Amino acid sequence: MKNIPAYKIVYSSLKQSIRDGSLPPGSFLPTETELCKQFNVSKTTIRKAISLLAQEGHIRVTQGRGTEVLDNSTTQKLNTVSSFTETLVQKGYSVSTRGAFIQTVRADAHIAKVLNIPEGASVYNVQRVQCADGAPIAIMENYLVADMFPNFHTGYADFISLYATLEKDYHLIITKAEETIMAATATFIESQILNVEVGEPLLISKRVTYCDRGPFDYSILKIRGDKYSYSIHLAGR
Repeated sequence: MKNIPAYKIVYSSLKQSIRDGSLPPGSFLPTETELCKQFNVSKTTIRKAISLLAQEGHIRVTQGRGTEVLDNSTTQKLNTVSSFTETLVQKGYSVSTRGAFIQTVRADAHIAKVLNIPEGASVYNVQRVQCADGAPIAIMENYLVADMFPNFHTGYADFISLYATLEKDYHLIITKAEETIMAATATFIESQILNVEVGEPLLISKRVTYCDRGPFDYSILKIRGDKYSYSIHLAGR
C-alpha cells in the first residue's frame, strides 16, 4: 500500500464517513480549508477527492451553500458498480458469511487474460458462502490481482463486503465492471451448500471489475434463482 496518492486517502476516508453515518444525508462536508487542515493536504487534492465523490452521486456541490451529502441508498444507478452483498443490504437483508477460504494461486490462461496479467502471476482466490437472513443464497468465488493488495490473504477471513473492504483498507477506486449473467441448474454439491434440490435453477454471474489501475477482480457467483433477481433499467433511445 505504498505511494498511495493523497486524494485517494481523502476520498476513501470521506466515503467511509458517509457510509457509516458520520456524515448523514442532508449534512454538509467541512469547507475546503477545514478539510485541508484535517488531512494536511492541498486544496487541489481535496478538490480531486470531492470530484470523485460527486461523480459517484455521494455529494452535491452547490455554489454558496457548500457540499451536501446525498441519500443514494435506495437507488442503484446504471453507472454505479454495486457488489452482490451491498445489493442484498440495500434490499433489507441481514447479510452474513458462512465459511470463507482465501489462498494464493497462479493465474491460469483464462484468469490471466481477463485480469490482464501474465499467466502464472499470483492471484488471491477467495471462496465464500453468502447468506441472507441466515439462509445460504450464493456461492461466491473471486480472483484478485495479488500485487494490488499486499497481505490480503492474512487477516481478512471475517469481511462481509469485498468491495467495501478493499475501498477502506487499500483506498481502491472502482471505476467500472463488465458482467455476464446466465442460467444453470444446481449440481449435487451446489444443492447441498445452497439447500436446494439438484437441478433447481441458479443464476450465474461472471464479472470483471476495474479500478483506476485496470482490472483487479474476476468473480463467479452462483445464486439461488428463487431468492434473487436482476432488474435492468432502460431509458431513452
